[in-house]
Amino acid sequence: MTEGTAMNNEMLQKMRDAKGFIAALDQSGGSTPKALQLYGIDGSAYSGNTEMYDLIHQMRTRIITSPSFNGDRILGAILFEMTMERQVDGIGTAEYLWRNKQVVPFLKVDNGLADEVDGAKVMKPMPGLDELLARATAHGMFGTKMRSVITLANPVGVGAVVDQQFEIGRQILAADLVPIIEPEVDITSPEKAAAEVLLKAALVAQLDALAADQQVMLKLTLPETDGFYTDLVAHPRVLRVVALSGGYSRDKANDMLARNPGVVASFSRALSEGLSAQQSEAEFDAVLDTTIQSIYDASIT
Repeated sequence: MTEGTAMNNEMLQKMRDAKGFIAALDQSGGSTPKALQLYGIDGSAYSGNTEMYDLIHQMRTRIITSPSFNGDRILGAILFEMTMERQVDGIGTAEYLWRNKQVVPFLKVDNGLADEVDGAKVMKPMPGLDELLARATAHGMFGTKMRSVITLANPVGVGAVVDQQFEIGRQILAADLVPIIEPEVDITSPEKAAAEVLLKAALVAQLDALAADQQVMLKLTLPETDGFYTDLVAHPRVLRVVALSGGYSRDKANDMLARNPGVVASFSRALSEGLSAQQSEAEFDAVLDTTIQSIYDASIT
């Protein structure tokens, strides 16, 4: 057994069996200014994308290196491509996460959303995906994440989102990485519950079509009906079902999550809520510790 195979097996076992949640640290160009503003850094503090990305990496590094951020309560972390290529304490971010924290690294691979058609936004084309997957493997990534959005209960739009997610998911599986399939249902949708019914049926059909040795992860909006995705949690082709906060406050997201057994968090904004660049290290770590514990508790129901 090679070192890489042994490492992947350890990551697989952790992702399948351990308690905890996934930290989403994958804000990209469009969401970075808002993330920085919430962190207490407004646009006047930087000039241009280079300085902006330097500041968001400092924020992510502060989170990752905090004593509260470790594999005891956190299963994995999702990284933006630029974060994967940067370093934390002198080593690659993904490598640092696994070696120093026992946190399984994932890479955001999509290029954003296309315009809405049939009540859904599929992903933009990803012509460089194979090369990106090769770099992800070289950095020791375990898996990937890609996001689409469903806004209405339109079977055509829902089908387009799920079909694309699984088509690209098979490409990712062929590269020996585990894809996180994320067909987000917009929490402001007037047809959210009906869209979730369509989505679950489409997901089950695609999962049933996977080979016996293939497993994916699902990242889903917290559902209107408690326990709605329990059968997906139990599906043999699903390694893990995780939930996005989707714009809900952390307290609201945690409350909904706790009512969905077997589903664990994969929060972004809800994870960094309350953190500030102006806090001392002790203050920062205390807030992060409380946040992580609250999300962990909701994830182990």
